[in-house]
Amino acid sequence: MSGASVRAQRGSISVITAAIALVMMVCTMGIADVGSVLAARAHTRAAADAAALAAAQELAFPTGADPGEQAALIASRNGVELIACSCAPGSFEAIVTVRAVTAGLLLMPGSLMLDVRARAVVDLP
Repeated sequence: MSGASVRAQRGSISVITAAIALVMMVCTMGIADVGSVLAARAHTRAAADAAALAAAQELAFPTGADPGEQAALIASRNGVELIACSCAPGSFEAIVTVRAVTAGLLLMPGSLMLDVRARAVVDLP
């Protein structure tokens, strides 16, 4: 083999290596985005559960506060926004919907809104 053909082959290996590195980087960024969204979803679910429990507790053991306001307070403390609260006076069931906005994804620019619904029922004897 001549020296020129060896140099040409080395150049093609560099292009292939760069392409493989790019594909691996995009895959890694995608996995990081999926992990971030799953973590945000788990946090939002926990916040929705806490807000529903707060509203149901106020329905079951009234202190004079509005169950919807209690749910909104707990939701905001957990970094989410209360969208809806179905808390009928006289019942022991609260259904809330909260919204969280995630930003900073690597492959998907902009923000992603997560809406989560939770239900809490107080079962008194």
